[in-house]
Amino acid sequence: MKKLLFIIAIVLTGSTVNAQEFAKMDKSPMDRAYYPSDAPHRTFKKDDAEKKAAEPQIRVTYSRPAKKGRVIFGELLKFGEAWRVGANESTEILFNNDVTFGGKEIKAGRYTVIIIPTATEWTLKLNTGLDGWGNYGYDSSKDVASVTVPVTKSENVIENLSISLYEASKNTVHLKIGWDTTVAEFPITIK
Repeated sequence: MKKLLFIIAIVLTGSTVNAQEFAKMDKSPMDRAYYPSDAPHRTFKKDDAEKKAAEPQIRVTYSRPAKKGRVIFGELLKFGEAWRVGANESTEILFNNDVTFGGKEIKAGRYTVIIIPTATEWTLKLNTGLDGWGNYGYDSSKDVASVTVPVTKSENVIENLSISLYEASKNTVHLKIGWDTTVAEFPITIK
């Protein structure tokens, strides 16, 4: 009898484990951008000075939707309306040290990135509302800083939303966002 109960328990346990499925591949895969860009590979650096120089100072986590022949700005994303910068969960930026953004001192920590696009400029807002999905939880009363910059046009179509961080000048990092043929760059001062 004990042997029969044991076999039944194994069969039931095995069928429960096998019944669980993996999620399908997301249409807008998640990605990360770092400053410095080699931060994910810092453990491979040969000496301590190189490792220290590659420590991440800024990290952006976002999902990368595709254009798929659509008109992005002005149609899919309405001008003058808040956009989560990507797909799925809200895009987040992590500052590992205090920075200056939009003339305001920003404490180290995580923030949601919201953009309000127009045909000629984008306003990027840092917001303290975290772990949201899309714009559904966006609360403008939680905005802590904003910067408005002109957009430029890319000569080539950027099929998937792309974000990069690069040093534009000493102590100034640009958060560069591009999709379709639109590109905007937002300055961040590193302390």
